Amino acid sequence: MNNAMSIIFASDNESKLNELTLHRTTASLPFGGRYRCIDFALSNLVNSSITTIGIITRNNYSSLMDHIRMGRDWDLNRKNSGIVVFPPYASNTSTNVFKGKIEALYGILDYIESSDDEYVVVTNSNIIASIDFDDVYESHVASGADITMLTYTARPTTSRRVIVESDLSGRVRGMKITRNASDDECELGLFCYLFNRKQLIQLVSDSYERGKIDFERDVLQSNIDILNIHAYKVKGHAALVDDIKSYYRESMAILDTDVRNSLFDSAGKVFTKVKDSVPTRYYSGASVVNSLIADGCKINGRVENSILFRGVVVEEGAEVVNSIVMESGKIMKGSTLNFAITDKSVTVTEDKALSGSDAYPVVVVKNKTV
Repeated sequence: MNNAMSIIFASDNESKLNELTLHRTTASLPFGGRYRCIDFALSNLVNSSITTIGIITRNNYSSLMDHIRMGRDWDLNRKNSGIVVFPPYASNTSTNVFKGKIEALYGILDYIESSDDEYVVVTNSNIIASIDFDDVYESHVASGADITMLTYTARPTTSRRVIVESDLSGRVRGMKITRNASDDECELGLFCYLFNRKQLIQLVSDSYERGKIDFERDVLQSNIDILNIHAYKVKGHAALVDDIKSYYRESMAILDTDVRNSLFDSAGKVFTKVKDSVPTRYYSGASVVNSLIADGCKINGRVENSILFRGVVVEEGAEVVNSIVMESGKIMKGSTLNFAITDKSVTVTEDKALSGSDAYPVVVVKNKTV
């Protein structure tokens, strides 16, 4: 799909991710042992030959800048396209952070207008899925859609999810923005859309001039009877990471072979920032079962049903079960983690026990010693 550009929202739902986004955007949230959430969006785009990408930030974006750098790891360090990162302001003359997606997009209309591409992919950065945008484009053209919105089947486990009602042809006939979570499985929006570029400019301009700020409600829902909006159901595993529960649930899901194959062994590869690390070393006291262990770790304790990022140390007699330990974490002798998430550079001292539950994992913030 070489006739499209993309806009990625790096910051969304930080308030629901609480401790995990105190020092970073959603986009740079570590995931799956070696990746960041935005790696999936960037890789999906690049795999579909979309190489003009603007990233809209809101706050705490230094870790994102460090991660993507000039986009080299995604082959995006190009002369005539590549990555542009926009600061968190509504416009070039404003020092106020944008209130919503409409205001954010309006603030970079010059960038969108300067492109010669016919289409724009507008997407959040917290989507964990392997998406073929070439196939999305073919579906978009075949349906004659004005807008194609990507969907998946799941339970709306948080508020502000978009429930989509589509007919047999795929045309969206109804949209409901949830106020509460529900246990009922339904078709949900992935917050990823394919627009005609000129139409997006017109919709954003009109909405901004009327004082609208909510993209899903004011651009999509309010125009559902006017515009031909089609749903494209994403193939394979798809999920949104928008709170602590979903982060834990989707992280642990990749321990399942089918989920892992859907995300990482599909036609498109997932690229990330390359780091040179030594292999993980397993000592005589190591016991590892059903876990993902990144490079550079030192394991001399028990690890089960867990995900360890680069450079994690698990000392003799320590146990890490049903847990996520991010980069450079240190689990000292005799300590126990069960249903826990420890952020980067956390030290769990000797004989310490941290225990949560599947629904409410314990979270330890970055650089803390407990």
